[in-house]
Amino acid sequence: MFTVLLSGFSAQASAVTVSGLYSAKVPVEGSSSGQLAQGYADGLSQVLVRVSGTRDVLAMEGVEALLSDAESLLLSYQVARGESGQSVLSMSFGAVGVNRALAAIDAPVWGANRPLTLAWIAAEDRGSRTLVTRPGAGSGLEDAGAWRAAFDEAARKRGLPVALPPSDFSSDRELLSDIWGQFIGRVKSASGNLDHDVLALVRVSRAGGQWRAGWVFDGMAMNAGEESVTADTPEALAEATINRWAELYASRYAVAASEVGDSPQVDIVLRGVTSLEDYAGANKVLEGLTPVVSVGAHRVRDEQLTLRVAFSGELDQLREYIALDPRFVPMEADVPAEPPVTARTAEGQVASPGPNPQEALESEVSQPAGPDQQTSAEASEETALFTYQPVPVDEEDAREAFESLYQVLYYRWQPSSVIGSDGGE
Repeated sequence: MFTVLLSGFSAQASAVTVSGLYSAKVPVEGSSSGQLAQGYADGLSQVLVRVSGTRDVLAMEGVEALLSDAESLLLSYQVARGESGQSVLSMSFGAVGVNRALAAIDAPVWGANRPLTLAWIAAEDRGSRTLVTRPGAGSGLEDAGAWRAAFDEAARKRGLPVALPPSDFSSDRELLSDIWGQFIGRVKSASGNLDHDVLALVRVSRAGGQWRAGWVFDGMAMNAGEESVTADTPEALAEATINRWAELYASRYAVAASEVGDSPQVDIVLRGVTSLEDYAGANKVLEGLTPVVSVGAHRVRDEQLTLRVAFSGELDQLREYIALDPRFVPMEADVPAEPPVTARTAEGQVASPGPNPQEALESEVSQPAGPDQQTSAEASEETALFTYQPVPVDEEDAREAFESLYQVLYYRWQPSSVIGSDGGE
């Protein structure tokens, strides 16, 4: 899905927000408390790797205790039945809770705003070379499709935004030769109108029973020297490659445990702020929201105001409160591409948040729906587990976004009157 979702980005996008980092789907044997507890632990394991940026987190002291108490970090879950009859547990963990849990075991925390890698992959097998591209005319070669699927799945597991070039380039043999030789010049020119933060020139080959992927990076001051990994199968090779990329990015942009504060902070970019009155109005609205601890102006540029907001609870709760005020109009980059996962009670009813979302967060996690309320896998799969959205920021903002734990929220300030019961504003 990542190749499709990223295909429409504008060339100016310089960061990508990954939605779904704190969600997971795992097969379970059933819906007994013990089977669900194992499912929660399996799902949290996936989330910890994605959010820390390293698989080493699962070997850290204290992680076993986190996994054994995974339910305490759970916001919602649902049990669905697949076509084969296998039960699948879909769950969503709280971003703030997971980040604090990682900090508690002295693990790094990598935020939702991540660099976009444009991967030019030349795969050679039995003397024939193929450029791996997005689906399209000329991209239907079996080898290219297999590699595309392998890298797609590997990137999905790690929550790493990776794009492939369009199929228009699949017949360019000179460009394919340059990718194989890892000559950056022509590839960089060909990438001029394609969205990316980093270019990766990858050559995949097979010797005996082993596959090898070697690559060089260009962009964001990444190490330009060649690195490589080997594996027994294409799927394992793609996974090893993506794992290495994720760890390299996380080593640069993940936040140290000591920097994860008690009050999480999020940047809110507010456009259409043209006066001090607008600023005061927006500030007053945010300060009056229950989850907000503090609000401060972080940057002003033309009619764009960036506010740094410290909040309590979970980020989704803050967004729900902001949505109650029509003067904050969500911009495209901040419109969730999937509906929020809601808790399902034992009676199978969807639990809506009460007047105080913080109380809802602190309440006991609901029990699963009974067998007669279980939904089909088709309904669950209608929404992708991950979505990648462009962050419309300049280079300076992009650097800050990469180092932020939480996605940047984008709104347009619309200072129209809000009519209350007394007819006043």
